[in-house]
Amino acid sequence: MEIGELDSSYRVETVALWTRTGLTRPWNPPDEDFDRAVAGPGSAVLGAVDGDHLVATAMVGHDGHRGWVYYLAVDPDVQATGVGRAMMQAAEAWVRDAGIPKIQLMVRSTNTHALGFYDAIGFTVEDTVVLSRRLDEP
Repeated sequence: MEIGELDSSYRVETVALWTRTGLTRPWNPPDEDFDRAVAGPGSAVLGAVDGDHLVATAMVGHDGHRGWVYYLAVDPDVQATGVGRAMMQAAEAWVRDAGIPKIQLMVRSTNTHALGFYDAIGFTVEDTVVLSRRLDEP
């Protein structure tokens, strides 16, 4: 298995993995997220490829101060084998190599499985409230 930055040739397979693992939402087109991350100077989509099969992804980016991880997805056939941990290590290395001192992510509060995973690899809950506003709606 090799982990590295994905290019646009992985778009369809990546979006299929995100959909299969329940990470997509109707109001947030994943293909557009993939395209922005791959094209952006401060972002990338990392992928774990086993042979010719994409088995995991993590979208990474930074704002100059904080690194972010989105779309950590592991093919259900290889979950609980260390691939998710390896992807997070790759995401942390990407952020560290960009000179960013902190990495963070958001998890839906109902996703107890993911919360348990991140706790097990050393992430802690911050005393922060995330606020947002859609800019693509009238």
